[in-house]
Amino acid sequence: MPLDLNTIHHADCIASMNNLKEGSVDLVFADPPFNIGYEYDVYNDKLERQNYLEWSRNWISAVQRVLKPDGTFWLAIGDEYAAELKIASQDVGFQCRSWVIWYYTFGVNCKAKFSRSHAHLFHFVKDPLNFTFNDMEIRVPSARQLVYNDKRADSKGRLPDDTWILRPQDLPQGFQPTDDTWYFPRVAGTFKERAGFHGCQMPEQLLGRIIRCCSNPGELVLDPFSGSATTLAVAKKLGRKFLGFDLSEEYIERGRARLSLISVGQVLDGAPEPTVSAPATPENQNGKKSKEPNLVKRKKVDKTEQARGLPLSFDDSPPT
Repeated sequence: MPLDLNTIHHADCIASMNNLKEGSVDLVFADPPFNIGYEYDVYNDKLERQNYLEWSRNWISAVQRVLKPDGTFWLAIGDEYAAELKIASQDVGFQCRSWVIWYYTFGVNCKAKFSRSHAHLFHFVKDPLNFTFNDMEIRVPSARQLVYNDKRADSKGRLPDDTWILRPQDLPQGFQPTDDTWYFPRVAGTFKERAGFHGCQMPEQLLGRIIRCCSNPGELVLDPFSGSATTLAVAKKLGRKFLGFDLSEEYIERGRARLSLISVGQVLDGAPEPTVSAPATPENQNGKKSKEPNLVKRKKVDKTEQARGLPLSFDDSPPT
């Protein structure tokens, strides 16, 4: 029987996608378990390496099958298996259009290695000559326009590049007109848009860029690992049909409750100008501008945050 759209289903994503009509989905965004030992409520995130890779290949193959010929697949993954999952995706027939580095810096605190400060976003298509890419939906003003008043500038702006900076604290004065990076804050526990029931929540503004660019209103967006339901929430706000799968009954119940409060056309959560949504620190409260951070000041901020009961890291991943 066909699955109901515009909801989350309690089901295994591989079996469910293989039961969908072949070539029926326009856009898939997947943020799968990274196999790093994260504590989900019903899923074991520490599989043997070969088991994880085999499972990943199976669900990626299901994505390839269910996408339309001009469909698009976005994959979010960490360092541990980024190369392997990129190759697995190409092996089943996907073409990689972009490899985006998601830079957030305030991540896992490491003592015997360089601290993790990024994730990977792979942009795949089935047909490199036929796919949706609404570049006019995501263009930004160029330096030629804003700074140099160069007559050669394209009046429509330019595409942003493939580095997305997600830590506003590193740039207290914001970006200058010459900068063109994707700049969205990570959803920390202090942020208003935090759903509160899932530790790995994506920013709505980030998903909004992907969904606007790679699908059209009325088309179907699928998330095989619904989790906090952010992909589906953004799809609904932007007038897309949506479908999600998850193994957790709790995540599904809370995700459906979140979706029930959303209407088509509703503004995305999170500030389009990301520095606005950065949580205040002792160095920038009361409208005072921060100076360039240094090690001494960072230690003072950490102690203050600890005294206030705030986490020292915005990343919910376990330490390594």
